[in-house]
Amino acid sequence: MNGFFSNIDWADIGQAGLDTLLMLGGSLLFTLLLGLPIGVLLFLTSKRQLLAQPLVYGLLSFVVNILRSVPFVILLIVMIPLTVFVTGTSLGVAGAIPPLVVGATPFFARLVETALREVDRGIIEATQAMGATTTQIVLRALLPEALPGILAGGTVTAITLVSYAAMSGVIGGGGLGDLAIRFGYQRFQTDVMVVTVLLLLILVQLLQMLGDRLVIHFSRR
Repeated sequence: MNGFFSNIDWADIGQAGLDTLLMLGGSLLFTLLLGLPIGVLLFLTSKRQLLAQPLVYGLLSFVVNILRSVPFVILLIVMIPLTVFVTGTSLGVAGAIPPLVVGATPFFARLVETALREVDRGIIEATQAMGATTTQIVLRALLPEALPGILAGGTVTAITLVSYAAMSGVIGGGGLGDLAIRFGYQRFQTDVMVVTVLLLLILVQLLQMLGDRLVIHFSRR
C-alpha cells in the first residue's frame, strides 16, 4: 500500500484541495449573486407574468441558452483574453473563477426560473389583491415560497462547479483537477489520480448532504 502511494506529495494535495475550495467558494458566490436576479427577471418577463415582456424575455433567454450550450472546456479557452483583462492572469484560482462564473450563472438562472414557476399562482394573486408592488411580491411571496427549490438548484450548481473547477486544470486553473491532469494523466501516476478523484467525490457528497439538509429545513417552515 505504501508503494502505491509513493508518488503522493500530501503538501501538494493539501494546497490543491484548498485551491479547489477557493475556486468553488468564489465562483459559487458570484454565480448566486448574478444568477438569482437573472432567474427572477426571466420569470417576471415571461408570458402571463407580472412584467410580461416577450422581447426582453426572448433576448435574455437567447443569451442564457447560448452560454449554456457552449462546452465548458471551449469556454475556458475562449475567455482567456477576458480573464486576463479582468484578473491579470489566466492561471491559478484567479484565472479560473471568471469562466466558472460565466459557465454556471446561466445554469443557475434557469433553475431559479423553474423554482419560481412552481410557486402557486394563487399566492401571487392574493398578494396583488392586497396592493403589494412587484418588488414586494418578489421579496415577500415569490422568493420565500420558492426558497427550497432555489436551494436545491444552488446545490446542483455547486456540484456542477466542482466538475467545472476540475476541468479548469486543462488550462492550468489549479486545484485538484490540475494536479490530476499534470501528474495523474500526463505522468501516469495512478495513485495521484485516485487520490484526487476520491477527494472530489467526498466534496460532492458533502455538498449534497449540506444542500439536502438546507432544503428539508426550509421546507418545514
